[in-house]
Amino acid sequence: MRIKAVRSYRRNLALTKPYTIAYQTTTDVDNVFLEIELDNGMIGLGAANPDPDVVGESPEQTMQNLQSDWINSFVGRDIRLFNALIDEASGRFPNLPGTLAAIDIALHDAFGQFLGVPVVAFFGQRHQALPTSVTIGIMDVTDTLIEAAAYVQLGFRVLKVKTGLDVSEDVERVLKLREAYGNQVTIRVDANQGYSLADLRLFLTKTRLANVELIEQPMVVGREQTLLALPADFRRLFAADESLKNLEAAVNLTHEPQPFGIYNIKLMKCGGIRAALTMANIARTAHISAFWGCNDESRVSITAALHAAFACPNTRYLDLDGSFDLAEDVVSGGFTVENGVMRPTGAAGLGLVRIG
Repeated sequence: MRIKAVRSYRRNLALTKPYTIAYQTTTDVDNVFLEIELDNGMIGLGAANPDPDVVGESPEQTMQNLQSDWINSFVGRDIRLFNALIDEASGRFPNLPGTLAAIDIALHDAFGQFLGVPVVAFFGQRHQALPTSVTIGIMDVTDTLIEAAAYVQLGFRVLKVKTGLDVSEDVERVLKLREAYGNQVTIRVDANQGYSLADLRLFLTKTRLANVELIEQPMVVGREQTLLALPADFRRLFAADESLKNLEAAVNLTHEPQPFGIYNIKLMKCGGIRAALTMANIARTAHISAFWGCNDESRVSITAALHAAFACPNTRYLDLDGSFDLAEDVVSGGFTVENGVMRPTGAAGLGLVRIG
């Protein structure tokens, strides 16, 4: 089955509510979409929302790349050779993970539809359902508790609290959440590089009895070795995020002693499903858990991340809430969420349904 057409477009998707992290406030998000149409009319969908502060690629650059003349060389190519097409794209767009993610996801979706099987089934499904965390941005204690109550009312039981501006307030927020919910909820923390080593020590000491499940990227990129000053039991709770930009970083961070016990794998950092699976396998060989994260993304790329996550035996954590706060999207389907637990739909490819 051959590729008949390739199309790309860009959408600015509003959020239902703005949120704040350690270095910015976000109100809406740009997503770039790619459609790969086969001769039989099937259409594979890809999407990207790279973070330029992390990977050095903007959605504008992604859009330019996906509208280049080179992309049209896919027309007439056999979808069964999708891996070769991903190889060619990697050679054409090195160090541009947003561009590669959109191409990779669209090709996987088209190939899965052609086979008539879900993408996760093609790679071998290792998980049937897992809970995802939902994110509470940086806000005061009162607003934190209000937002947490709304999520708990919806059935979510894993809360990820953004921190990194004021460690004393961060401690209070976590302790108040634990006081309010006891063991009913799991608490994760994402510092977004906001802590010094002294801040981190203070946070760990003060929240020791709050049973924080993990802490994402507590310190700035480049200071990973500073984490080695802390005991191994603490380091196993740390998740590499901004430090984990590519496969080279994934390998380097496995070296003993390891600063992180968890890898936060994002398709927008590594360049799509295939690279993400490779990153997860690197982590697995080093006994590092896989934690699947996202940016503010369309359901297209969130579903792709979910399929990749469910194909990996070392997947332990999901943080795939990136489409929940979108006021609009270009697709439905892909996955279901019930009481905070995510499942693929079981439909062919990624199981997406285009809107409009």
